[in-house]
Formats: sequence, C-alpha cells, structure tokens
Amino acid sequence: MSFDYDLDFDTIDFRKNPEKYRVGRGEQGVLLVEPYKSEILAHWRFKTPDIARESSEAIYNMYLDYKKNNEFVGMDMARKFLQMGYTRSRRYANYKGGKKYDEDGNVKERDMDEEKAESARIFEQKWIEVREDEEYLAMKKQHQKKYG
Repeated sequence: MSFDYDLDFDTIDFRKNPEKYRVGRGEQGVLLVEPYKSEILAHWRFKTPDIARESSEAIYNMYLDYKKNNEFVGMDMARKFLQMGYTRSRRYANYKGGKKYDEDGNVKERDMDEEKAESARIFEQKWIEVREDEEYLAMKKQHQKKYG
C-alpha cells in the first residue's frame, strides 16, 4: 500500500499508533512520521565522511534500539534516513551545491565531489545492512499484512 499523505501528521504519534503507518516506497514520509522523525533527524548529517560515519552509526544504533523494542515504524524510519543519507550525499557528490537542474530546468553536467561520494558509500553500507536484515524484512511483511 502507498504511503498515506492524507493523515494528520501534526497530531498522530506513530509510536502509540503504529497501525496508521504505511511503509510506502523509498523515503516516502521520512520527514513526517513523529516522534521518529525528530529523534532520528537530530543525528542525520553527511557533510564529510567522518560526519557521515558518526551519523550513520548513530542512526543504525537507533535502528537496533527500535528493533530491540519491537518498534517496526522506528526501524523503517531509521532505514529511510539511512537511505536518504545515501541519496542526498550522492546528489551533492554529483552536483555542486546539490542542485541537479539549472535555472532553465536542464540537468547540469556532473561535477564529482569525492568527499561526498565517500559519505554516500558510508550511508549506503548501513542502509544495505538494514534493508537486508531478515528480522526487519519479516517485521515489514507482518506490518504490511496486518495494516496495509
């Protein structure tokens, strides 16, 4: 089932109401689902490889804590932030200032920033660990079967 953007995200506590959460595709809803968004966003950084390493480790450890507490929504949100760390780092690695399009809407020529590319690789490793975690996959399947 698709991510439901019609929910009242300002009032829903998804820790108390996990049944309202839909996984969606990719990073859908990553900046909407509370309290997980605020908990994880405080640690999300990718400016340099050292910062990306610290950030991805912190988010991965949060993932493990959510897993230990049987909080699938938190686990999935941590996965989304790791994925977003990868995709945003890649965008900044490929395009100076992270802007893919010029003022006319044309795709700019790539200008590789190796430091940001390394940040992307760091996030990608943690993202892969999470998305291939058998317990995560089983909980995801169970959540989707139960709630959509």
